Amino acid sequence: MSDWLSLLAEPFAYEYMIKAMALSSVVGGVCAFLSAYLMLKGWSLIGDALSHAVVPGVAIAYALGLPYAAGAFFAGLLAAMSILWVKSLTRLKEDAVIGFIFTAFFALGLFIISINPTSVNVQEIIFGNILSISDGDALQVAIIMALALLLLLIFWKDLLLVFFDEIHAKSVGLSPKVYKILFFSLLSACVVSALQTVGAILVIAMVIIPGATAYQLTDKFRPLIVIAGVIGVVTSGLGVYLSYFFDGATGGVIVCLQTILFILAFLFSPKFGVLTQKFRQKYHAKPPQPTL
Repeated sequence: MSDWLSLLAEPFAYEYMIKAMALSSVVGGVCAFLSAYLMLKGWSLIGDALSHAVVPGVAIAYALGLPYAAGAFFAGLLAAMSILWVKSLTRLKEDAVIGFIFTAFFALGLFIISINPTSVNVQEIIFGNILSISDGDALQVAIIMALALLLLLIFWKDLLLVFFDEIHAKSVGLSPKVYKILFFSLLSACVVSALQTVGAILVIAMVIIPGATAYQLTDKFRPLIVIAGVIGVVTSGLGVYLSYFFDGATGGVIVCLQTILFILAFLFSPKFGVLTQKFRQKYHAKPPQPTL
């Protein structure tokens, strides 16, 4: 018995594992907070767009010898602002605008890399490096996440009103444009931080799956934020912990855990689970409808 406990406690004997679990949990929780708003607005694709749109910023930052997180943040923010600007000028649907912007940014990034191929550590961007993150980068991620969480806690009701009903938000004196800029600035910062945790390929999962899973479990926004946050924190920390024993990619383990929870909620959610609703229909009970 003591051998099993010693084995389970083994990851906590290493400072880099404790640091990785703590940082991943914080990043997962804040990304999950943002994912609740993306679910509300139906902007799930924008997380994918930002993860690709950071490529030119990363390439330019490497070329200039700057921290790649700085370049990624400004590229992601510029992409998000471009999406809002183009959408305000055209009648195109949001998915078309998002697809146009992120492919344009991604193409620009590939072009920059092609003319300066040795300047970018592509593997680090794609797969993340949370287990070998430096103290300086860890502090940077911690500060970004703390600031993002503080602003979300302060303005979560205003953001909810803007995302749910812009006309009503204007009538009470809120500026939808300002709050959208705030939200996408926070989203860009969190996407860049999540790049260091799970990499560019899986970052979309961090800002989508927790909110999507919580949406299967509740139709109230406040519980949705809480559930999504708990899922983000637990799966991210547990994913890093389990990756020690699997000797596998931490990002892959984290997203696999989140996917398993989504499938369970999708099938067995007390209100909206597919199998639960089939069971109700069998006994002629009317299934509840989402209200968000």
